[in-house]
Amino acid sequence: MLIPYHELIKKYDIKVSGILHVGAHECEELKDYLNGGVESNNIYWVEGQEVLVNNMKNKGISNIYHALIDIEDDKEVTFNISNNGQSSSILEFGSHSIHHPQVHYVSSHKQKTIRLDSLIEKNNIPMDRLNFLNLDIQGVELRALQSMEKYLGNVKYIYTEVNTEEVYKECDTIDAIDNYLKQFGFERGDTKIYKQFGWGDAFYIKK
Repeated sequence: MLIPYHELIKKYDIKVSGILHVGAHECEELKDYLNGGVESNNIYWVEGQEVLVNNMKNKGISNIYHALIDIEDDKEVTFNISNNGQSSSILEFGSHSIHHPQVHYVSSHKQKTIRLDSLIEKNNIPMDRLNFLNLDIQGVELRALQSMEKYLGNVKYIYTEVNTEEVYKECDTIDAIDNYLKQFGFERGDTKIYKQFGWGDAFYIKK
């Protein structure tokens, strides 16, 4: 997280009861979540790379699900795996290849997608307890939000990776996310953008 979780808690005096984190990678934020007072059984993780999910389970991380999130269920897509792991995406690189030439896709495989609302319902994820949403899925963040629209009423805080340009081909920009979330009463409170790279993070609060 470019904007540290503990800083958001302090700055906005927010009360987080539970977290849904989509794009878990290696659950790097777990310590901050726990230090912020969230119980581990109220933290739910979603990750598209099966090897990472298995690694986290072996390390004792509970409530982690292997799933590739998109706006449609059961759509077969190509999941591109990057050499740094963190840039893996169902989208092709756009300006990412120019800004970060050292990062490239090293493999790919076919995988079926699932909507977030379908994943939530399939696994009985208790959205009534989860009021903080964290999205880090390389250009598909808006589609993930749209795929769980019926549950946005449960969410008070959204932290998401954003793009100011087409870092990934056909990715949505921060303006599109702003406009979408306004419909549900969210306002962008904090933003950290690497302007030279065209991406960053944003934090939204429901007013």
